[in-house]
Amino acid sequence: MSENIPVYPVALRGDLDEPLSRWLWLVKWLLAIPHYIVLLALWVAVTVLTVVAGFAILFTGRYPRKIFDFNVGVLRWSWRVQYYTYAALGTDKYPPFTLGTADYPADLNIDYPERLSRGLVLVKWWLLAIPHYLVVAALVGGGATIGGNHGNNMAIPLLGVLVIIAAVALLFTGRYPGRLFDFVMGVNRWLYRVIAYAALMRDEYPPFRLDQGPREPA
Repeated sequence: MSENIPVYPVALRGDLDEPLSRWLWLVKWLLAIPHYIVLLALWVAVTVLTVVAGFAILFTGRYPRKIFDFNVGVLRWSWRVQYYTYAALGTDKYPPFTLGTADYPADLNIDYPERLSRGLVLVKWWLLAIPHYLVVAALVGGGATIGGNHGNNMAIPLLGVLVIIAAVALLFTGRYPGRLFDFVMGVNRWLYRVIAYAALMRDEYPPFRLDQGPREPA
């Protein structure tokens, strides 16, 4: 029997855009610098606007639509850049400079909530989300440790380890291992669900579920 999987209102998409260059991943950190500069400023704005939205939800039960669309756009832009670079390496197509949807292998959408709980806004981002923070820290922050035994150890995030493996596979075979890509997508999907919840965009608690693959489960 097949199990019906509830659809979470944060939809993360990443279509593996093969064929991929064997070597371009070596310089994507450099090519993406213009995006990093713009996103730094945009995330400062997101932080301020999320506080504003929190007060609006507290007093009205609604997330201001223009702020919501802007914040979703920054998340979407961030995901496209991360998909191009070292959160996935899923495409060699350069990300567009836009908050809106685009003809690109990666995309993100969050359903706009007509009403939000006034009480949850006070606790979900710092208290209720703690279990997910621990999981995300393990998936994104935990990983291999390299170095000596004199306090000079350097931890490589688990997601980073997975993407490094994919990069090495691309370098020597020209192909991205399919199962590895599906797992990388699952980690990123979990991360963005938690970000959306902590940013007060939805009241639905993120599932403890690693939904792998390029698209959301149907």
